[in-house]
Amino acid sequence: MASCKLCGVEKLSNEFPPTTASEKCDHPPLTCLRCVVDFCKKKHQCPHPGCSIPVSPNSPTIQWFNAILEEMFREYEATYTPPAPKTSGKEILNVTVLNGDAAQIPYSPSMTLSEVQIHINSKLKIPANKQKLLYEDKEVQIFKPSGQSCTLSDYNIPPYATLYLVVLLYAIPEAFDHVVFDLYWGYPTSGPDYLDASCLMYQNTQFLKLIDFRNRQVQGVTHSGDVMDSIKRIGHHTIHVYLKQLPSNATHLFFTLSAWNSPNISRYPNPSLKFYEASNIQKNLCKTTFTHAGHSQAVIMCSVSRNSQGRWEIYESGKLSAGNAMNYSQIQCTIRNLIKTGY
Repeated sequence: MASCKLCGVEKLSNEFPPTTASEKCDHPPLTCLRCVVDFCKKKHQCPHPGCSIPVSPNSPTIQWFNAILEEMFREYEATYTPPAPKTSGKEILNVTVLNGDAAQIPYSPSMTLSEVQIHINSKLKIPANKQKLLYEDKEVQIFKPSGQSCTLSDYNIPPYATLYLVVLLYAIPEAFDHVVFDLYWGYPTSGPDYLDASCLMYQNTQFLKLIDFRNRQVQGVTHSGDVMDSIKRIGHHTIHVYLKQLPSNATHLFFTLSAWNSPNISRYPNPSLKFYEASNIQKNLCKTTFTHAGHSQAVIMCSVSRNSQGRWEIYESGKLSAGNAMNYSQIQCTIRNLIKTGY
């Protein structure tokens, strides 16, 4: 818990922004997300005491903070939905990815979800067949059972609403069995420390198993434990997943990174993450990034999830979280909320 420098209210660490309102700011982010967004909307500058750097309420950073607030506090959604550009005079729809990417697309109640996907591809360069769209904690279907295209009005999606986009990174072929989650990181300046790679197994929202440096083997998943090179100042964690050996009731494997002794992920230089099929180490299956997570204690990188046909798929996340390998309770809460929203 910490007190916001603006409103003075004690809040959880994940209620503070993961970074400052502007890259030009040279102070820590000590003002809560809600105050940052509200202050920037009213004053168009950083709210930190003594800092007067201009910040537009429509900047990508403030839009990202908006998206975090909407995900955390649903009651604030109407207040903090980014407004339409003043110069356009046209209604828009907000699209937000959990890794912080965001876009605005034209809005019409008669627009089909297929057309929405085309706009998203144009803005964010994500093909339609890789898109999973969520609205108000539920997945929206692109087509009706009759084969007709669904429209925004079919889901009562109003202008200026926010759609959440989950990105399918890779559909794992049935022939695949052994996949590897491989993480390297540099030591912080303070000395040897751990950027923990962990795997949390779920049956829908029910937590089943934890695989990390202490719990190194469960059915279908093994962890290398800490592999530390003090000469090169590099740490290494490897998680091996044998898909055909996983428990039949497992529906999700969530892969997380978390800071151990350091306050956030940014303290570990040159982190490198690969997720590959064991027989083809050169083909990275998980191209998600975590540069946006530098000021966070933990990030849910991606999931390997079983679809309705029983096939395994890799989904990008990038969802920020408090918590680490000392205490997974906050990370588990974040994952449970992701699953509830249709992730």
